[in-house]
Amino acid sequence: MMLFERGSLKVRTLKENDKYLLAKWLSDPLVLEFYEGRDNPFTVQKVMDKFFPLEADEVKCIIEFEHKAIGYIQFYQLDDETKNVYGYGDEITYGTDQFIGEVDHWNKGIGTLLVTSMVQFLLDHKKAYRVVMDPQVRNERAIRCYEKCGFKKVKLLPKRELHEGIYQDCWLIEYGV
Repeated sequence: MMLFERGSLKVRTLKENDKYLLAKWLSDPLVLEFYEGRDNPFTVQKVMDKFFPLEADEVKCIIEFEHKAIGYIQFYQLDDETKNVYGYGDEITYGTDQFIGEVDHWNKGIGTLLVTSMVQFLLDHKKAYRVVMDPQVRNERAIRCYEKCGFKKVKLLPKRELHEGIYQDCWLIEYGV
């Protein structure tokens, strides 16, 4: 099912056949440097275990650009426990995670187009009050992209994510209305 389209960018829900694309992308060391870890490559079976069956609280999607699947994005409404950790109230807050798996599509503005389009979709169709992400502090390229899209650093989350055997600090960043 198509969620939205903006120019040459399309975001559609995940299909079972996408498991082969995800396994390809999630076994590329360049992609794994910031997403999942180079010590954690994915097989098709591992993709099936992690991404399927689809869960009601996460919407998992494939990113297409110029009719070619190039990446993955998911979004979810934050639960009360996570909102408490972040210091948020009852407002509708969504989180997203994404990566462009086709590395030849990096540094071409597609990430900026994707993030701004997803934020607009969440504001318009899910009535989000804010959208948040928690990239690793060392992922400077992604953070620059998110800041171009209007996200602001809110809080440092020390030792938030286990990545390649080391707990990494992350930034809580938000886009608020």
